[in-house]
Amino acid sequence: MSVKYRDYYEVLGVPRDATAKTIRDAYRKLARQYHPDLQDTPAKKKVAEEKFKEINEAHEVLGDPEKRKKYDHLGSRWKDGMDFTPPPGSGGYTEGWTWTGSEGFSGGFSDFFESLFGGRGGPFSRGQTPWDWDQQDEQAGGRGRGADLEAELELSLEELAQGGTRRVALTARDASGRLRPKQLDVSLPKGVRPGDRVRLKGQGSTNGRAARPGDLYLKIRLRPHPYFSLLPDAPDDLLLDLPLLPWEAVLGAEVMVPTLDGPVSMRIPPESQAGQRLRLRGKGLPRRDGTRGDQYVRFYLVSPKAVGARERELYKELAKLSTEDPRRAFSKAKAAGR
Repeated sequence: MSVKYRDYYEVLGVPRDATAKTIRDAYRKLARQYHPDLQDTPAKKKVAEEKFKEINEAHEVLGDPEKRKKYDHLGSRWKDGMDFTPPPGSGGYTEGWTWTGSEGFSGGFSDFFESLFGGRGGPFSRGQTPWDWDQQDEQAGGRGRGADLEAELELSLEELAQGGTRRVALTARDASGRLRPKQLDVSLPKGVRPGDRVRLKGQGSTNGRAARPGDLYLKIRLRPHPYFSLLPDAPDDLLLDLPLLPWEAVLGAEVMVPTLDGPVSMRIPPESQAGQRLRLRGKGLPRRDGTRGDQYVRFYLVSPKAVGARERELYKELAKLSTEDPRRAFSKAKAAGR
């Protein structure tokens, strides 16, 4: 059965060579503009719901490198507005998930999407969608489903690594529409990372009248750590900047280095340079498969804060003996007229 082709790039208003950041920014802007809960009339809300579903579906594809690659590959044979009959084997695309690593999807997928990435009842459609429930409840004279809510959950790096259950305090509206404090126990999946969202089913809004509450999505935010940071291109790995005194870098040394598991001894090789990195295997964050990332230790040099008379004499003697010139490249550039 043919289905209507959907141009996801046109939906988000981005070019086909758009970067991941451009796609993400366009999605966020449109999602805020067309969020159903932000509309002031029933008519506007109904229009916004359809637009909101379309925006989320486009981002679900273009925001995922694998799905975008598949879409672009097959899309080269489509023309805007024509019907599309999926080739054999294109459907049934599946992948397991526990939480969403993007801005998340709320609403049903189109026939076009499901023909490429999975049929109805698969892991993407997940049975009846919230939108389907609302429509059926309205037809049956029911009160529908409440809105999904989103909040931020700030975690320390240690909490992110340990996982487990955390109790969080939130402010939510009760059935009468009044704000009430609310405490929830949140189970953090193993391998959760900043930007991921944890779904708490049935903990969203009832809109003061809905028969079923929506869901609550907790977006994970990392609290800054005094020592560690995450590597941008490897979120399982940690980075620690380690200060070294000049003689430790020159002569080498045995120093204690902090890790999430406690301090460990590390051998600094002689003639180490500022910016040089060493790796501690398996000292990073836990992954979903039970393995762990690594911890990288990056050196930077610090001068002694207090220098005695004898130390000053030795520094002067070293200055006379040394033939090193760290600014030699500047002199060469000047001589060459650059």
